[in-house]
Amino acid sequence: MTKTKIEWTDESWNPLRALNQATGKVGWHCEHASAGCGVPNHGGCYAEAFNKRLGTRLPFKPGHRDDIEMFLDEEMLQMALHWRRPRMIFVCSMTDLFADFVKDEWIDAVFSVAKQCPRHTFQILTKRPQNIRKRLPPDWGDGYPNVWLGTSAEDQQWFDRRWRILQTIPAAVRFISYEPAIGPLRPPKRGPFPDWLISGGESGPRARPLDPQWIRDIIADCRRYGVAPFHKQWGTYRNNPLVTEQRLSVKNAKRADPFAKGGALVDGELVREFPTIKEAKALAQADADRKELVP
Repeated sequence: MTKTKIEWTDESWNPLRALNQATGKVGWHCEHASAGCGVPNHGGCYAEAFNKRLGTRLPFKPGHRDDIEMFLDEEMLQMALHWRRPRMIFVCSMTDLFADFVKDEWIDAVFSVAKQCPRHTFQILTKRPQNIRKRLPPDWGDGYPNVWLGTSAEDQQWFDRRWRILQTIPAAVRFISYEPAIGPLRPPKRGPFPDWLISGGESGPRARPLDPQWIRDIIADCRRYGVAPFHKQWGTYRNNPLVTEQRLSVKNAKRADPFAKGGALVDGELVREFPTIKEAKALAQADADRKELVP
């Protein structure tokens, strides 16, 4: 699994896999960390839903740790080394690289590949920033120029908890995924601020509604504080107040914005910015040029 429809990246890269020991089916494993992963009768993790259909067929619960055997897929791990064209890579989109059930040597292997591929940008997103610092490679220093560290924050309380930790960890880019946005979120008036903020509503039949004003406010804050905003989608339309607010039918709302399943325009504007990292771009270009010289 490589190509992805996630708008803020080019590839999803999942070298961490899971084997259902009873059925032999191979998929992935993760465990819910907060309400953004879903709560009874509302919401749900896209990775979990995918795994139930085409993976181990097990939900992402701690109780299933004994039912699966996690392993490092060496073929998938090596795949990034063979991608010549520079690209953005979402690392472990189907699990959490910094979860307690992930072995240190697997994390080391992921960082080793990232270090060998300065032409690529590796985007690591976690709900467990408290585990990052103790599991970084010894030569991390101020961060690898091509590795971005992010944390998910579905509302204010989780932003306050997780950003407080991530902001202390050096990285070329530190970012927030405000998706699914299930409550308002405002950064503090004094920094430090993240370099990038992704926002988005929840999708699926049990999606929780997104108030359009939350997105307007956070985009305004991003521009005020020099944070690159990226609005991915509004989410499932049937639960979206934006449809009522703009007096759009569901059909017309979807037709009005072809960029994403749930729509992405913010008051007529496509807000999809990326942070600019000069050092990382220079390294990526130099590595790409070197690759072109290899027979």
